[in-house]
Amino acid sequence: MLPIPLQRDFSLRNFNTFGVDARALAYLEVTDADILAAVRRDSALSALPRLVLGGGSNLLLTRDFPGLVLHMRNRGIAIAGEDADYVYVRAAAGESWHGLVEWTLAQGLGGLENLALIPGSVGAAPIQNIGAYGVELKDRFHQALAYDFLTGERMTLDTLACAFAYRDSVFKQTLRNRAVVLEVTLALPRRWQANCRYADVAQALEASGITDPTPREIADAVIAIRRRKLPDPAVTGNAGSFFKNPLVSAQRYQELALLWPQLTGYVQPDGSYKLAAGWLIDQCGWKGRQLGAAGVYEKQALVLVNRGGASGQEIAELAKAIQADVEARFGVRLEPEPVYI
Repeated sequence: MLPIPLQRDFSLRNFNTFGVDARALAYLEVTDADILAAVRRDSALSALPRLVLGGGSNLLLTRDFPGLVLHMRNRGIAIAGEDADYVYVRAAAGESWHGLVEWTLAQGLGGLENLALIPGSVGAAPIQNIGAYGVELKDRFHQALAYDFLTGERMTLDTLACAFAYRDSVFKQTLRNRAVVLEVTLALPRRWQANCRYADVAQALEASGITDPTPREIADAVIAIRRRKLPDPAVTGNAGSFFKNPLVSAQRYQELALLWPQLTGYVQPDGSYKLAAGWLIDQCGWKGRQLGAAGVYEKQALVLVNRGGASGQEIAELAKAIQADVEARFGVRLEPEPVYI
């Protein structure tokens, strides 16, 4: 028996930041691992396709979901331990990511400030290896506790086991549709150092006359930048940055830079270059354009928006048209960040 009621033919409109009106065959709130274990024991439920839902900010629903949505709703944030180098903070998967950032700042802990105001849940953070303004989740990660639907056991994964890469992890690869993140423990450095390498952050601090910023001041700068550049999902449906910044070889970058001297690129540790997807899209004239009720945000070409009543399929068609134009002009293939369902 399930410990809480299962809901049938459930609307997901309020549970995805695009605001797409799609429905799930079945829906279940997950407040602890016992509920997942009960689902696994139920032969009818365990046979259904599963979709684990957090904040719905990295999801594009192109159709109704013919299976069971497991919505992570567990709560709790606490200091799990300390040593000479780090303070370890443990947070439940169902917590808001930005809420966690604010909690750490309130405790006087630095390390997450560059990741402020990223939408979504704590449980989704390691899956996507979220990142912004020079910091990725992997840089602050200690371990994750997950439920394994294959074995029915809980598994603990450290940084190596998570196989983090750019917007990628083991949870999107070999553990896809198998592991459900229950909680995440982060390692926040005692010897904190400000990370203001990104020009936007440095310029915002300079404009405020701040030369020796605190974690709170960096977070405030990041929040202001994101609010200026990105639409509020509560007002305009969106999933933040829709495309990953593409990686190209150094040779390919030099070839493109000769043709487009204003090309924006950032060298990576392996010598490749990360291109600014927003710049590529903007050069193709997509900023502010629409296809039906789906559009490209007028302030940031990397953001696709629901202007009101757009279906997930309409948004996917817009993304496809943008990909085709960028590939035709630059020979670079853009990869969407959101998961298509």
